[in-house]
Amino acid sequence: MAEIAPARLADLTTLRTGAAPERMLDATTTDELVESLRDTWSRGDEWFVLGGGSNLFVGDEPFEGTVIRVLTTGIERLPSPHPGRVRLRVQAGHNWDDLVAYTVAHGLAGIEAMSGIPGTVGAAPVQNVGAYGQEIQETLVEVDLIDESTGEVQTVPASELGLGFRTSVLKHHYGGAPIRRAVILSVTLDLAEVGEAGRPIGGEQLRRALGISAGERVSLADVRERIRATRAAKGMLLNPDDPDTTSAGSFFQNLIVPETVAAQLPPECPRWPVEPDQDAATVIPLESFDGYVPPARTTRPDVKVSAAWLIENSGIRKGFRLPRSRAGISTKHALALTNRGGATAGELAELARYIQARVHSEFGLLLQPEPVLVGVEL
Repeated sequence: MAEIAPARLADLTTLRTGAAPERMLDATTTDELVESLRDTWSRGDEWFVLGGGSNLFVGDEPFEGTVIRVLTTGIERLPSPHPGRVRLRVQAGHNWDDLVAYTVAHGLAGIEAMSGIPGTVGAAPVQNVGAYGQEIQETLVEVDLIDESTGEVQTVPASELGLGFRTSVLKHHYGGAPIRRAVILSVTLDLAEVGEAGRPIGGEQLRRALGISAGERVSLADVRERIRATRAAKGMLLNPDDPDTTSAGSFFQNLIVPETVAAQLPPECPRWPVEPDQDAATVIPLESFDGYVPPARTTRPDVKVSAAWLIENSGIRKGFRLPRSRAGISTKHALALTNRGGATAGELAELARYIQARVHSEFGLLLQPEPVLVGVEL
């Protein structure tokens, strides 16, 4: 554990906001990370961990607590119990895109469509990151974490993380606390060994993004290259020379709404069904079982609605700025709020509230922020 002179969070986050906190610790090994967290918790400090700073929106006032920078790195290759697969245990501070590059270089499939996503590996399960039809929950086996309530290190299977659309039991949602306050130390993934040869792409969403037809064979390297190019064209690939990337990525989440609500939106609004769990089990206690099994309930699926479409069709275009503001919508992607140079958190929050109000006024839906907000109110 190394206590360092606190750095401005504006220099450590991709939205470029935030003053220096009261206290800052660097953890470069798992032991240092565990020690830093236990020490901070024993002091009773307010705290948060900082990885790549790409999903964080920090307020203008100094954070009165401890910020722990997770700088652990490393990839360990492990056997998988499944033929033709390999497991990787990756340290929480490892750069996510560097991990994807490693898997592609070694012919391991399962996360290649998530190329170019900023941030660290430890943050990926918290958000259940995904892109172009892939999500980390499809390959995640387990995580090692340390729980604030006990200070103990545990190995937790993916099934206990409550993984859903951009959420988990570890995520701090706006307006609420996480169900479980814990910090991920390492992540274990189970990936398919496919080598360098091309292979058919199963997911329709990924095929559309790659511009290929069903049955067309594409190598992992080609998938990665095309996805990174697509993200760059949308301003979603970090680039110091592109002000559209000075953002937290998609600032607002796509909405999950009942089918009846989606039906009231204009037909041209993009939407995708969220399939219900077809394998959900009905549990009947043995002592009360009388031979009757109730019929399965049929439910209409919820629908995912495009937040970007709602924003643009509420009258807010790419590149929009409020008067005299240094915050603006990306010129490439309506979902990205960007710091155009020296913007305060207050300016970005003002723009976010304006967007929420316009969408709510036009469509009756309230957009929710995707980044973790620290010292900021919307």
